[in-house]
Amino acid sequence: MPTTHTIEANDRERIRAFLDLRWGGPTIMLDGRAIDATALPGFIALDADGAIAGLVTLLDDAAQSEIVTLDAVRAQAGLGTRLVELAVGRARALGLSRLLTRTTNDNLDALRFYQRRGFRLHRLAAGAIDLEREADPAIALLGRHGIPLRDEISLVRVLSAD
Repeated sequence: MPTTHTIEANDRERIRAFLDLRWGGPTIMLDGRAIDATALPGFIALDADGAIAGLVTLLDDAAQSEIVTLDAVRAQAGLGTRLVELAVGRARALGLSRLLTRTTNDNLDALRFYQRRGFRLHRLAAGAIDLEREADPAIALLGRHGIPLRDEISLVRVLSAD
């Protein structure tokens, strides 16, 4: 299993390269704001060769922490779950009451993943991806499984003190 640690300053350049490769760049749009995921706190997982095996980046406000990116290179190996639980522990340590995440309507794997880890459906932003596409016409019309890519779904995990 890869080793994990809190993101440090010397991880930023390799995170940028990883996000370029896996996400098409480090800029993530949230509610019309461009967020540089390389500048965010989070956790990184490195394999035995020092390559990134997984990454979670987080954005905090007064009440919650939000998963901005979550990526495990090898699916179904437990690393995504480990990164989510590290994010949960961090949010609790900060005294935050919930952990939020978002995905697109076509990402059935993410919807299944998060719900199995205690997240509940929170909000549907109908047409959110259509609006983003107006600003960035490179966003595909069709997503995974041939599903039209249109909407954003938020999920939330309420954090108890346990």
